[in-house]
Formats: sequence, structure tokens, C-alpha cells
Amino acid sequence: MPLSLDKQNAYRKRYSHMRPGWQPATAVYESLIRDRFRPGMRVVDLGCGRGGALEQLGATVSGALGLDPDVASLKEHRMPELLRAAAAAEALPLPDASIDLVFSSWVLEHLPDPTKAFREVARILVRGGVFIFVTPGGHSPPALVNRALRPFQSRLVPLMYGRDATDAFPMVYRANARRQIGSLARESGLRLVRLDHIEDPTYFAFHPALFRINVALVRALPDGMAEHLVGVCVRS
Repeated sequence: MPLSLDKQNAYRKRYSHMRPGWQPATAVYESLIRDRFRPGMRVVDLGCGRGGALEQLGATVSGALGLDPDVASLKEHRMPELLRAAAAAEALPLPDASIDLVFSSWVLEHLPDPTKAFREVARILVRGGVFIFVTPGGHSPPALVNRALRPFQSRLVPLMYGRDATDAFPMVYRANARRQIGSLARESGLRLVRLDHIEDPTYFAFHPALFRINVALVRALPDGMAEHLVGVCVRS
């Protein structure tokens, strides 16, 4: 049977009991957004898909904008009242210094030209504005496997994880390591002020025994091979 998101989250809950203080990357990401967000801020969810962090902020957000190049996802967004537009991260349809907070989940790994994307984020942010992101670690075991099996991704994703093949966008991992992200931030006028490496032993947990093996593996690997990265950049 496929490893569904519900099963993964059940294993994540189990791992949090095994390692007190550990939180999944998405929980850390959403917590950072809540910490930085203030009512009245001009906010962009970059790569908003069908929903995400804006759903967590709820009624406290006004004037937010969701951007995504996938029109089908925009049409199916779970917040129908949200202002949405089709746009790629490399060409954001917004004026200079017009946004206070940009956040982005599971986008950096797909960017063919992250330099342009980081420069665009920096361009639309006010001075002192914040960019928060969560993305896979480019040197993690799942990323290495994904690279090796890339030609078969569209067939394997539905079989292994029960996801629609149309949601399996190509991954290039050009902004998915500390050195890459730090360089991209500096070159675009951003300061990388935080980058958390967060392990996650659930990606190959197709059986309880495999989960236990993964737990041992992720604890033995260096931070640079963690499954997820959560970062905060500030506009200089």
C-alpha cells in the first residue's frame, strides 16, 4: 500500500515522542511565519498551490496574495476569497518594495533559475522585509533517491505515496543546501539569518521495521544530509 500523508504524519507523531522537542519542518515553518506576521502586513504566499500557511493564519490576514504558476491549483485553492494570480517565482507581478512578508513551501527545489527567484523576492520586499521558506535538503537520502529515479518519478510517486502524478513537479535542487542558499541570499540583497536542518525518518517508512531503520539512519547522518531545511532571510 502507498505511504499516504496521513501515515507519514502518524509516524512523525511517533518520532516526536521518541525525540522530545523535535517538530516536523512544516510546524517549524508555520511557527516562524506566525512569529514574524503582524496584522496589516502585505503578504505573499509564493507557490501557494491549493492552500498552506495562509490557512493557518486565517482571519488575521487581509490583503494577502497567493502566487503559483499552476493555474489548476489556483482554481482549487481552499481559500476562495484569497486574491490569487498565476506567476512564476522568477517574474513576480508586483512593484518594488511593496511586500512585507513572503513565505514559500516546497518551491525552492523546483526552481530552474533560483538566482532570478531570489532577486525577485528581494526586489518586492521592503527594507527589513522577511522571506521564510521550507524546502527539501538537497543531500538527504530522499533527494539522492529522487535524483537517481527521476525518469520514473511520474509513475513511482502515485505507487509509493498515493499522490496524483500531476502533483509530482520536477525537482532540480539548485537552492537546497546551506552554501547554495547563503550565496543566493547574498547575491540578491538578502541576509540569511536562520537555517534549520530538520531530519524526518518517514519518507521510506513503508513498514514499521523500515521506520525504525530510518530513525537510526537519520540520527547517524550529519546535519547537511537532513531531509528538510527551514530558513529565514531578511531584506538588507
